[in-house]
Amino acid sequence: MEEEQAGRFRNMTEPEYEAHALGQKGEEIALARLKKNKYRIVERNYRLFRGEIDIIAYDGDTLVFCEVKTRASGEFGRPEESVTPAKQRQIRKIAQGYIMEKGLGDPDCRFDVISIILGDGKECDFRHFPDAF
Repeated sequence: MEEEQAGRFRNMTEPEYEAHALGQKGEEIALARLKKNKYRIVERNYRLFRGEIDIIAYDGDTLVFCEVKTRASGEFGRPEESVTPAKQRQIRKIAQGYIMEKGLGDPDCRFDVISIILGDGKECDFRHFPDAF
């Protein structure tokens, strides 16, 4: 797996690598907040059908599929605005695949969006939208 990751990074341009690093930082912030709020994390970066769900967790008995969007600033709009209807369809499809692959039956589930603007690095603008779509 590490070799696969290293291969992906080797082919990235500098802006692509910076965007990836920004996304990773946002996911770490989101994970810390979810854990603080007693979510039980079960998967990170679950890949299927050429797509990915950033975080899969349980909030009590509810299975939660989280899309994390991170920006360095709000200059080009809010991060959550980039979760388009097409992206929502893709996340739902991946979630269905996950549920089938894990043999979970028909669990209570929801789709959350976590929006993070890092700003000057001292404090971030963190917004969590439970049941976003």
